[in-house]
Amino acid sequence: MTVEATLCHIIDGGRLLLQRKSAGRFGEGKWNGVGGKLKEGESPREGAAREAFEETGLTVSNLKFHGVLNFFFGQRKEPDWVVHVFSTSTFEGEPRPSEEGVLRWFAFDEIPYDEMWQDDEHWLPLLLEGKRFSGDFYFNEDGTELVDFNLKVEPAPREA
Repeated sequence: MTVEATLCHIIDGGRLLLQRKSAGRFGEGKWNGVGGKLKEGESPREGAAREAFEETGLTVSNLKFHGVLNFFFGQRKEPDWVVHVFSTSTFEGEPRPSEEGVLRWFAFDEIPYDEMWQDDEHWLPLLLEGKRFSGDFYFNEDGTELVDFNLKVEPAPREA
């Protein structure tokens, strides 16, 4: 069954807030943006804001939608995870760690891609440039190796 989830990257100037996932959590030991599974009836935007608060203590607003990423682990016809990706530079409060993991600000040129999911190096630079995208990422069964992917940069939405 496919899991619907969110990912929210919090930006402060030229810095990105990342979380190193705690032992026993999905993605343990990896740096990642904050996020998680959507609750019943919750929109992706609502879920991203809720997860950001739960995992960082920050109240975020003005979330920018970047796109949807589909993740497959092993030979599957349907994605294991469908992740709605957001970013924001509008937040209130001071970051505090949670049971999900410790937090740290990274300068854009110091993002630890070698300690992150292998797909991040392909789409995260697009997010930092403010672009929209969509993609499918195919990992081996245990998620230790990115086997294949396709990533599309979307045209910028027209302003009304």
